[in-house]
Parts: sequence; C-alpha cells; structure tokens
Amino acid sequence: MIAIEHTDAVNSKILAVSEDRIQGFVREPFSEIARLSGVEETVVLHRIKAMLTAGTIRRVRQTLLATNLADGALVAWKVPDDKLDGAFSFMFRQDSFSGHVVLRSTDSKTAGSEYKLWTTIKVPQGFGLERHTNILLKKVSGEKVKIMPAKGIFTLGVGHVRRKTIEPGSRADRPAGMIRTEVVELNDLEWRVLTALKREFTTEEIVPSPWRNRAKDADLPLELFFSVAEHLDRRKIIGRFSTFLEHVKPSTGGIRVTRFNGLFHWAVPRGMEIQAGSEVGRHEILTHCYWREAGPEFGNVNIMAVAHGTEKQRLLEHKAAIDVHLAACGIPVSYTNVFWGGRSEIKPSEISPIEYRAWLQRQETLA
Repeated sequence: MIAIEHTDAVNSKILAVSEDRIQGFVREPFSEIARLSGVEETVVLHRIKAMLTAGTIRRVRQTLLATNLADGALVAWKVPDDKLDGAFSFMFRQDSFSGHVVLRSTDSKTAGSEYKLWTTIKVPQGFGLERHTNILLKKVSGEKVKIMPAKGIFTLGVGHVRRKTIEPGSRADRPAGMIRTEVVELNDLEWRVLTALKREFTTEEIVPSPWRNRAKDADLPLELFFSVAEHLDRRKIIGRFSTFLEHVKPSTGGIRVTRFNGLFHWAVPRGMEIQAGSEVGRHEILTHCYWREAGPEFGNVNIMAVAHGTEKQRLLEHKAAIDVHLAACGIPVSYTNVFWGGRSEIKPSEISPIEYRAWLQRQETLA
C-alpha cells in the first residue's frame, strides 16, 4: 500500500483544518472540514480514509474535555532506570486510564529531572487519583509520584501541520481565555450520547452525516441525539472533532510530522497564574498550556505548555520568544525549564465508571 502523505497539497489543506479547527459538536463535521479547507467533501472523505488506512492519521474522533468528566492530572513518576521500560509498557498496555505515556529528559540535572516517566491520567468520578496512582506505583516498582491536576486550561489543540511554519513569537491578538476544570455530573441519557460520540471512527464510518449511525448505536432518534450533544457542548464537555496525525512514529512513507516535543515550565508569582497562562497560551506554536502546581520538587512551577517541532533549536527559539513576551508583560519568572519528550505512546483515556470497576477487579485478581 502506498501512503498518501500529509505533504501532499490537498492533504495539507485538509489536515490544517481537521487537526484542530472544528471546535465543539458539529452535526456535519466532514462537510465543515470541506467548507473550511476549500476541498470538496467527497475528496475530504476519500483522503481522510486513505490517510487513516496508511497510518498517516492514527485516529479520527470527537474529543471531550475529559477534565470536566473525570479527575485528571499530569503525573510524573520516579522509577529506577532498570524498571523504566517495564513501567512504560505497563502504563501504555495495561492501564486504559493513562493517556499520554512519555519518557522525558532535561539537558542538565535540574529540579525534577529524576522524574523520567510522565503520563496523563483520568480517573472516573468517585474513585480517586491518589488511589489510582498508588496502585500503579506499586505495579511498576516506582519510588515516588507527583500528581499535578490542571487548575485551568489556556490552550488545547494539535495542528502540527499548521504549526510547522509558525515563526517564534507568533501569537494571537489577545490573551488566551482560561477554561476552569470543574467536574460535572451526567445522567444516563447524556452518558449514552457521550459514549457514542467519543468512539474512534473506523474507515467505514468516514461518510457524510456520520452521527446518523452513532445515534442508532445509542438507540436514540437523531434529533434527540443532536439535542443532547449540543447541550453537552454548551456545558463545555465537548472538545474538538479532529484527525490525529501519527506525529511520533514515521508514517509508512518514512515521514515524521515532528521529531521533538518540549514540555515548557515557568514559575510565576502566586496570584499571577491566570495572567501568565493567558499570555503564554496565546502563542500559536503551543499545543497545550495549563496552570498546574508542581511544587518545590519542580522549582514551584505553575505554568506548563507543550510545543512540537522538527528541530530542537527552533523549539528553543519559540521558548525564548515566550520568555521575552512574559518579561515585556511585567510577569516575573523565578524558574524555567524544558523537559524533552523521547519515547512516547498516546491513546485516549477511558473515563467510564463501569470500565474502571472492571479494571480494579482485574488488578485485585492479579495482586
């Protein structure tokens, strides 16, 4: 099979839109991608199917703002070097509640550099992040764990194709707004719709009016399905409808979308977190920007952001431009650092309470 690469002009137009520009719930997502990209819908459907089949795109799905549906956090793990590979594999293959699983390093020995394994974790309401991480820490023979929930979200997107040409310092006209992370409760009908929405699309499902069959799966009339989905969107539970490029591994054609990713850290004075996050988050190179409290082990960092690129020096130039902007805004930074991503795997985190109970039972059986 010949891969249809993202470097193709038509594919680049489609991906530049479909990675992160379809925000919230849209009744006709592929039609909207066609409208925004200027590519006919039949071509959009054909190309997305081909790229998914070839592995250029690793998944197509409706994302959720899962921090509003489950207790979530960025978690750093201190694990003995001889246990790292096993810990990485366990988090990726046996913990469906871990999402991003990344080995990170720093350019020199700095605050927190002994924490080499990083994951995102989401635990359904009522079960507890600390309990979950304690189970995992024991399973992987880890020494310490640092849990860093998000207090606010300033940037959450992907857009690797679009970001490849961004100049250091490029930013939006206004500061980024902050989304507060407040867990909400859903009724049974809302969970039925949400479960149908969040499932990854197979190639056969990449068709016009893709939600029609999902409504059937949920055993709901289409208009009721739409009504509930749009209500969930207004409650800030729905994220973006997106294609996800395989940006870590080479595609079948040998092309990498990115080679480096940097987790940028800044420590700003207490009380300035929202202002600082809003100014950092407006920079277009970033895929994520959060307010997280990392504590003294990490130099009291409270603003974190992620950027991807093909050149390490270029990412450092982007980081330097953000530093200059913070200084120009009168926001002092007492400490800053970069944790570089190495080996990584990415999967959607499960958020179902039913699945979590089953996972707990399996761990107890294996104990």
